[in-house]
Amino acid sequence: MDGKHILLGVTGGIAAYKSPDLVRRLIERGAQVQVVMTAGAREFVSPLTFQAVSGREVRSDLWDESAERAMSHIELARWADLVLIAPATADFIAHLSHGLADNLLATVCLATSAPVAIAPAMNQQMWANAATQANVATLRARGVHVFGPGSGSQACGEVGEGRMMEPVDIAAAAFGVLPAEGPLKGRKVLITAGPTRERIDPVRFISNRSSGKMGYAVAQAARDRGAEVVLVSGPVNLCAPPGVRRVCVESAAQMYDAVMREVDDADIFIATAAVADYRPAAPANIKIKKVNDCLEVRMERTIDILAAVAQRERRPYTVGFAAETNDIENHALAKLTKKNLDLIAANEVGDNKVFEQDDNSLVLLWPGGGRQELGAGAKTELAVKLVDFIVARVSGRCDVTDI
Repeated sequence: MDGKHILLGVTGGIAAYKSPDLVRRLIERGAQVQVVMTAGAREFVSPLTFQAVSGREVRSDLWDESAERAMSHIELARWADLVLIAPATADFIAHLSHGLADNLLATVCLATSAPVAIAPAMNQQMWANAATQANVATLRARGVHVFGPGSGSQACGEVGEGRMMEPVDIAAAAFGVLPAEGPLKGRKVLITAGPTRERIDPVRFISNRSSGKMGYAVAQAARDRGAEVVLVSGPVNLCAPPGVRRVCVESAAQMYDAVMREVDDADIFIATAAVADYRPAAPANIKIKKVNDCLEVRMERTIDILAAVAQRERRPYTVGFAAETNDIENHALAKLTKKNLDLIAANEVGDNKVFEQDDNSLVLLWPGGGRQELGAGAKTELAVKLVDFIVARVSGRCDVTDI
């Protein structure tokens, strides 16, 4: 968010007590934050608090004589790269959906050409009310981004949906809305992640232990460096990183089809997914009953997605992963050569190693005998190192557009 201008609108709900922390989270990411408060918000949190954490005087008056030509709404609307309202009360959401402009914040929302995002916060029954849901649907249709709400215990003592998202999550979501910046700006990075499931019958499948954490971390790192990121994901229990377009698939065949639809204009392809090498040749249409002592399932090879991408005439810079239980680097080198890859990341897997864990250890290998240890660490940290290494390799090899 370096240098980005974020106008944070704070409206009159109890969740406003979290908003100073949100200012801090946004500033940590490099943003400049200007707070605009409604009259109701000032009943919950002092403007002085926001001034202290943002380093800027809080605005709240529609006709502020100290503002440019006393037209605060125009001045602020032009300044903002993103208008973020957190918390957004049911009342303010209704104002915004009906285009009302009776206070500074609502007027700025109408006057700005920047993206607008809201983080709803209200009683669970107010959130569920048909009027609120209709207003939110109207805003979504107009392109307003809606962050949350979350679910859980509320200040009123009730439990349900309507809690404002946590500040750290709102900051991450806001980052995903802003235009991408960084060394990969203007480039498309296609990533596969997670396992695949190969159907035996309608209730059973063959799969593996991949959690998708490494691939999702790589997707976030690429987005953080300005790329347009498409993440083709098998079934995982992870949320898509902010600003990343996720394509959900289940089988190896579905993953292949999704990759082929996206690869034509991709500049970089990173295959972190643990794709099944084999699948049942003739999956049953109905549940297989337990009637025999043995069950034989004939298996057939799946399409090799990584090799298929690497063999294309106009191919992206192609990166594979080699998850091995033994003789790690030799197996990885064989895969690098056989599939004609630009780079491969080798790691050791097995019981209590990598799968479903937050840590990993990577060694990078490339044609000509190149070798670079990234060492051990959190998958998020290794993903940053990997993407930065790819950026350096791509930049040194040739212009990405020529790959």
